[in-house]
Amino acid sequence: MKNKEIVGLSDQELMDKIKEEEASLNKLTLNHAVSPVENPAKIRADRRNIARLNTEVNKRKKTAK
Repeated sequence: MKNKEIVGLSDQELMDKIKEEEASLNKLTLNHAVSPVENPAKIRADRRNIARLNTEVNKRKKTAK
């Protein structure tokens, strides 16, 4: 997900997307612990995507004050 797409999301959509991505990451890391995943770089990409989403949430909180 690109930053332009993230900025276009509403606050509720942003929070829902974070929950969805974190659940996906947890499932992926659990599967990777049991047996190697086909593309382990996906784990890093998911972590970075969650960080992008959280950064946007924090940025909106700062500007709302």
